[in-house]
Amino acid sequence: MKRKLVGLAAVATASALVLAGCASGGSTAASTDGKGKTVTLWLVGSDTPDALRTYLKTEFNKETGATLKIEQQDWSDIVTKLTTALPDAKNTPDVTEIGNTQSPTFTNVGAFLDVSDMYKELGGSDLLQSFVDAGKVDGKNYTLPYYFGSRYMFYRKDVYQAAGATVPTTLDQFNTTVADITAKNPKNISNFSGFFLGGQDWRDGISWIFANGGDIAQKKDGKWVGTLESADSLKGLQQLQDLYKNASKAPNDAKDSNQYIYLNDTDQTLDANGNKTGDTSLAAATIMAPGWAHWSIGDLSQKDGKPVRTWNDATFGTYVLPGNDGKPAPVFAGGSNIGISAKTSEPGLSKTLLKIIFSKEYQEMLGKNGLGPANAKYTSSLGDDQFAKALIASASNSKLTPAAPGWASVEAGNVMEEFFSKIRDAADLKALAQEYDKKLDGMLNAKS
Repeated sequence: MKRKLVGLAAVATASALVLAGCASGGSTAASTDGKGKTVTLWLVGSDTPDALRTYLKTEFNKETGATLKIEQQDWSDIVTKLTTALPDAKNTPDVTEIGNTQSPTFTNVGAFLDVSDMYKELGGSDLLQSFVDAGKVDGKNYTLPYYFGSRYMFYRKDVYQAAGATVPTTLDQFNTTVADITAKNPKNISNFSGFFLGGQDWRDGISWIFANGGDIAQKKDGKWVGTLESADSLKGLQQLQDLYKNASKAPNDAKDSNQYIYLNDTDQTLDANGNKTGDTSLAAATIMAPGWAHWSIGDLSQKDGKPVRTWNDATFGTYVLPGNDGKPAPVFAGGSNIGISAKTSEPGLSKTLLKIIFSKEYQEMLGKNGLGPANAKYTSSLGDDQFAKALIASASNSKLTPAAPGWASVEAGNVMEEFFSKIRDAADLKALAQEYDKKLDGMLNAKS
């Protein structure tokens, strides 16, 4: 089971949303009298298995008498579709999944119904806080977490052993360890990385800024401002520059995609259509990736004529990136939020659907299918293997991108990719950070 649980970048903005007076009509009380009515739920991608979709339909009908219609959308154009559909009362989905980094753009323009009155009932403080924050505006809740994924470290035990390295327990130890492994290069591999970190891989690299108390941006006096030049952020940038220079031989244009291929003995690079574009071999001792990557790491074999990977504990291992205090470092979390359209004609029935989604039964079904439950009470349903443990531990201190109205345009413009690509060779990190803080200042507060 392979789950791509990255925080999906918003590839378009919500500038077309015309949501003046978007409060929906009718009562917002939960409804159980829905006979003859239909509520539409948009799910994005195929991560939610068919068994869970069937459960939602069955329980919703049993609870309300209404019909739940589930429509699957694609991640590639979900922002465009939501931009068009959410303001249109006749065509809006009543409830929709949305990428966690996409949520602020839509909540800030009033696209979702205020569900603050349900927050405690649906899980309250037990819900993943970083996702809750992504769906909050001015202290009110508009979207809540649906499921989470998180990033942790995958490493080659055999390479670590050959280099005389052990699993680090602090961030400083990690930085020193992977640089030392790179220098020793015990298997004499060309362009070998103790830690493979792409030059534009900000979604992994941002952890070093977070771990030192820094951030991309913060809200000050009611306005979002870039904070890359803060003293704490600069500490993280200095560590990143050192990693880029001494631990990683990854290309400067590499992003956070398929790093795992460099951990396998042999693998392939593929284009967007799945066609082979090249061959790779072992080139890294350590990578950072979302938990689903473990399905793509391991010994190669063939099954039904197709290549499959089988995890080998003797060769591969996992650990959570440690922070300066030895506890899990803050990492960028992947996953989705879910919310009710402000234009729904069935707010009561839609709220009932949320109650089913956040119920113990459904939350545990998510976990049993490899999706991190929104409610921390039910994370035990993920199991107790090393992948579940790493997922839970790394998510415990996870963070998201700034919940600023203009964040979608920052991602669409590849601003962070551009910034990170300049870290390795920057002669003056503070000047570089100041340059990009100015860029962020001009984009973060724009609602259209």
